[in-house]
Order: sequence, then structure tokens, then C-alpha cells
Amino acid sequence: MCTVGGPFGNEDIKRLEAKQYACNECGSKFKGIGKNPMCPSCQSEDITELEA
Repeated sequence: MCTVGGPFGNEDIKRLEAKQYACNECGSKFKGIGKNPMCPSCQSEDITELEA
């Protein structure tokens, strides 16, 4: 893997873990990664993280 600006830290790895979300607009459930995931069905950012 190529990185820019140095190695990955623990906080970076936690952000890369997939989390389960539900879209509040279309009701789709999906896994997302990153700081600002959005619904793959309707591209809404109005989502809720589901409990594991």
C-alpha cells in the first residue's frame, strides 16, 4: 500500500474499519469506511451508524 505523509497510526486504522449504517432517506443498510460515508443507493449523507 502506498501512503503519503508517513505511516498509518492506530487512529487511521480504526477509521478504515467497515461499520454498518442505515440511510435515513431511503432505508438502505450498508457497510461504510471513512470519515464521511454516504449511502451507495441514493448518495445521501443522512445516515445512522448501527450498533454492532
